[in-house]
Amino acid sequence: MSSGTLTPAPAVHIPDPDRPVPSRWRVVRGHAVLAVLGVLCVFPIYWLYATALRRPEDVYSQNPLPWPMSLLNVVDAAAKVDVVGLMVNTTAVALLTALGQLLTALLAAYAFAAWRFPFQRLLYLAFIGTWLVPFQVTMLPNYSLLLQLGLLNTLAGVVVPNLCSALGVLLLRQHLDSFPKELLEASAMDGRSSWTTLWTVVVPNVRPALAALSILLFINAWNEYFWPAMVLQRSNAVIQLGLRSFMGTEGNDWGPLMALAGLACLPIFALYLVLQRHIVHAFVRSGLK
Repeated sequence: MSSGTLTPAPAVHIPDPDRPVPSRWRVVRGHAVLAVLGVLCVFPIYWLYATALRRPEDVYSQNPLPWPMSLLNVVDAAAKVDVVGLMVNTTAVALLTALGQLLTALLAAYAFAAWRFPFQRLLYLAFIGTWLVPFQVTMLPNYSLLLQLGLLNTLAGVVVPNLCSALGVLLLRQHLDSFPKELLEASAMDGRSSWTTLWTVVVPNVRPALAALSILLFINAWNEYFWPAMVLQRSNAVIQLGLRSFMGTEGNDWGPLMALAGLACLPIFALYLVLQRHIVHAFVRSGLK
């Protein structure tokens, strides 16, 4: 060690005498319960892919291992429907819907959290109240509006009525309420406009929350079935409607059905893997003040 160099002493952890120490049996029991719940959650997904990878004559087999494995169900699904076209259309609809909802939620939540104006609380409650309105109440006015605009049987007709999400505003405002107001005041003193402050100061600091919300909105838009079925009518333009091609009055073709459903899950898994770090960080920071 060179002279004049000080080495910091290692931090010493002092246990809190008032905090109860969990017993080893309690820890093991808790992990066992979590493991069982995890298996119960994962098993339906495993059975989905296991059925998709069985041979057509083994679709009704109760064997938990799909052996011998076969891709004939995937081939049959691709032969009956345009899998690539369905995936592209569904991705476009889900992506545009999620981006629209994320943008409107960000702007609205920023306005409610950063500014003070008359009837702010009343307006916020009215805005959130739209979240409590059942979809069955608004679908007929939206359908009538799309009919007048000529957007029926188009992907735009699926996206346009869903460009705003009250749930997104509610979740983002919780994060923006805890955002340091000193940073906003310092940005205003530097001469930045509210628009510039939003994109250069606020957005970089709430990126984990935006990532978590974006995957939630994307999954909701991706899994939507009823509204696309109503707007697109008989057209199987998105993958959720393509699944009904394997359903009939005489029975379901479970092999290709499970294969197409398994392909529909892959983009969601990929999105989660890409944004996993941001999502976990958002959940961790949501508990910090």
